[in-house]
Amino acid sequence: MLPDLGEGLTDAEVIQWHVAAGDEVHVDQIVVTVETAKATVDLPCPYAGCVAALHCEPGAVLEVGKPLLTVCAQKSSGSGNLLVGYGTSEARHSGRRRVTPKGPPPSAHSAEPVAAARAVAPKVISPVVRRLAKDNKISLAGLAPTGPGDVIRRADVEAALQIGDINLPSHTVTQAPSPLWADRAGDMRIPLRGVRKTIADKLTRSRREIPEATTWVDVDATALMAVKDEIRAVSAAARIGLLALFARISVAGLRKYPELNARVDVEAQEIVQLRDINLSFAAQSPRGLVVPVVHGAGQMTTAELATALRELTELARDGKLSPAQMTGGTFTLNNYGVFGTDGATPIINYPEAAMLGVGRIIDRPWAHEGQVALRKVAQLGLTFDHRVCDGATAGGFLRFVADCVERPALLLAES
Repeated sequence: MLPDLGEGLTDAEVIQWHVAAGDEVHVDQIVVTVETAKATVDLPCPYAGCVAALHCEPGAVLEVGKPLLTVCAQKSSGSGNLLVGYGTSEARHSGRRRVTPKGPPPSAHSAEPVAAARAVAPKVISPVVRRLAKDNKISLAGLAPTGPGDVIRRADVEAALQIGDINLPSHTVTQAPSPLWADRAGDMRIPLRGVRKTIADKLTRSRREIPEATTWVDVDATALMAVKDEIRAVSAAARIGLLALFARISVAGLRKYPELNARVDVEAQEIVQLRDINLSFAAQSPRGLVVPVVHGAGQMTTAELATALRELTELARDGKLSPAQMTGGTFTLNNYGVFGTDGATPIINYPEAAMLGVGRIIDRPWAHEGQVALRKVAQLGLTFDHRVCDGATAGGFLRFVADCVERPALLLAES
């Protein structure tokens, strides 16, 4: 059965089978990759024996507790039938060989074995992906796969739709695809599930329940940029970049203004100021926007923050973040400046109470030491839950962050 994957998840989409009917498997062998609302997960088989049936095809969405695959017990020269934790060690081999299953599968769910789809060049497993590409005249050969084992996934085709005509052979299409999400036959309905459904649910709940407000300030980041360069010159191996410096400043600000490291317990009618600072940050992934969490950020040095941010970002880009690495955040840092934007009014990452946004840092005329000069200027924005604090507290936090950006030495006083 599809196991309970934790974190309140109730279903998962089958992405890729790693076995087929007739294969012999051992205990804890990875047999299938599924995608939940929060992560891509490789599932091990709790049984040793022969795969008698796969109960769904790639692309199917399965509820927790529903049949996933059937394994027949196999005879051994040692003890009798081999099941979980039983029999001899012969079943726990690492090889894979095809055998003929004997007798009907010991399951109340009768189903004909579903042949596992085999990856070809390009590797496309899900029929949903094939149909989506075909309906929109997208050449699969021109897409870069992001799924496990270089498999082209639905997100890859959707990304191609967003940017229009990419690497399309001239004989497959006479014009660029029609407007977003529309095919030649009319409207296209894209299932709202997986990570997109989770994002939609969280943002909707945040906007519905949290009375948010946004305040912002322009800052001269010239000194912070210089500090970054000096750190790189002294300790290049630490690879401390701007995101890590803003993370360090955010942590210091939350220590000074703990009201923003909080959440509201609606049922108890209490504001809960959290002891630990777990820093969330926005990152792009093959599955869309994700928010990894640096747990224990409040106890980390700047170098440790840089390492944690870098490792989580790489996992996000590879689509390998676990559910635990995307939950438990207490405050979000959002560097939307990497997209070339100056500012935003983001929706708070529910159930957190605040989010610091950093716009792009560019040369602008700025009053400096009595003269107008070109300086590295950025806009900082703070979106906060007005239930946990008033504007004075939010403004104090944002001003502290701005002061640290303009005069990084102030961080020494807060360390």
